Amino acid sequence: MTITDWPRTAAEPDPDTSAPAAVSGTPQPVSRTTGTVSDAPEFVSETESGTGTGRSPAKLTGTQKWTTGAIVIAALALAGIGLYLSFEHVADFAFKELRFGSLGKGQLFAVGVDVGIMVMIAVDLLMAWLKRPISWIRYPVWLLTAATVVLNAASGAPEGAWKLIDYVAAGAHGVVPVLFITVVELGRDAIDRVVRPEQAERDSIPLLRWILAPIATARIFRRMRLWGVTSYPEMIRRDQQLIAYEQWLKRKYKGDISKASEDELLPMKMAPYGYTVDQALAMPDEQEQAAQERAEEAERRRLDAETRSEVAKAESEAERLRAKGKVELVQAEVDGQTGQARAHARAQVSAAERAAALEQEALDNAVVAEARAREAEAERKESDEREARAAADLRAAELERQAAEKRKEAAEADRVAAAEAQAIETQTIAEARKAAAEANRRAAETEKAAAETRRAAAEADRKKAEEERLQEVALADAARAKREAAEAERAAAETRRAAAEVEQRAVEAEDVAKLKPRERAVRRVARMILVAGGDADRLPLADIQHELAVTSPGTASEYRQEAAELLAGGYRP
Repeated sequence: MTITDWPRTAAEPDPDTSAPAAVSGTPQPVSRTTGTVSDAPEFVSETESGTGTGRSPAKLTGTQKWTTGAIVIAALALAGIGLYLSFEHVADFAFKELRFGSLGKGQLFAVGVDVGIMVMIAVDLLMAWLKRPISWIRYPVWLLTAATVVLNAASGAPEGAWKLIDYVAAGAHGVVPVLFITVVELGRDAIDRVVRPEQAERDSIPLLRWILAPIATARIFRRMRLWGVTSYPEMIRRDQQLIAYEQWLKRKYKGDISKASEDELLPMKMAPYGYTVDQALAMPDEQEQAAQERAEEAERRRLDAETRSEVAKAESEAERLRAKGKVELVQAEVDGQTGQARAHARAQVSAAERAAALEQEALDNAVVAEARAREAEAERKESDEREARAAADLRAAELERQAAEKRKEAAEADRVAAAEAQAIETQTIAEARKAAAEANRRAAETEKAAAETRRAAAEADRKKAEEERLQEVALADAARAKREAAEAERAAAETRRAAAEVEQRAVEAEDVAKLKPRERAVRRVARMILVAGGDADRLPLADIQHELAVTSPGTASEYRQEAAELLAGGYRP
């Protein structure tokens, strides 16, 4: 026979028996098993003993409503009678014996006590009707009612020795207040049962048991009150189970219960705390199960913590990798900008060298073209001179020919005239001579005109020679200006090439120093200031914006200011 195989008791256990309800201030047991002290619903008795457990219907019938109204009217009448009977006695007793000073003050005292009782009773009934009862408010009502009873009884006390009738009279003064409080409590319970029909009702212990076994009954009453057991038969069954189990242990260990194990003695130890035999015997298993559940819960929390830690580590690693990726991205951007700067510097150097070569080639071509132009111009001038001389010679020859013809004609006329003169000295011969003289005159004029033409031709040759000399001087000046411009352009190209080399060396130095983009930009602006002559104000903000691809003039001004401070601090690329 195992521990739980003990004999059945005289009263069979109720299958619906529940654990005792939790009491305020009592710790709940660890076990979560159904039937424990803290988790079980309150038991509702099905017996006819005590107050009964039949539930009132949800709504009152007409007869019940009329009966309720009559009861309320009767209770109010009883309250009025009680107030009327106690008012005069309490007021007179307060004036004479309690030293209130005047009858009016004694009456106010009596009214205050009665009104206070009625107000608290009204609040108590109202809160019970609203399903929110205030349990502690009943105690001041009882206390004030007891004070009223005492005052009424004291007002009827005799001045001399007490007789039996005096005790009856004193008690009679307190009958109505006690009766009124009893009716109020009855009405409060009635309201509570009407508005909360689902609430469990507590059985009362039969009066006969109190008489026959007062100590055991007091012990049962105490356990019912402490552990919320509402059913008296249930409490009896628990005692029977405990007695039967104790007898079984005695049979098992031959009358010496001390030989039983701690687990076997649990029902006797836990009975004062509201546990049944089954609940006490199941407690070790429930506690072990609860301990196992706690261990499993702790293990689950530990695994959850490890999982969260691993997740946090993974997230931290992901954040680190993302941060590293951002750093690498920034480094790639800086390297790209550096590469672009280097390529830009190399392109500037290459462009400067190519521009210098092209300028030199253009200068050489210009000099050769200028020499060829001068040679062509000289040849053209010489050809023009030859043509002019040839034209002058031709014109002079023509004039000579004409003069010769004139002379020939004159000579022919002289010959004819001479012949005629020899033959006949006539008027015609004279006219012929005159014509010959005229011809000589015209020949002289022609000779003079030829001489004038030769002089004009010589003057034209002189002016042309002067113009050619001035033109040669102008060409020489133009060639010298071109050479000077080429020299200046070559010097500028050399300067740009040197600046590009300086820029490239500065960029390489900045790469070695691993400067930030803003520091690189400030040093670049400083080099631009040096190229502009060293004065920061001479460097336009537009050039800084164009060179650094900055859209804001304010940012360009900040770069120029920082570059000026850097140069003032001794920076030289």
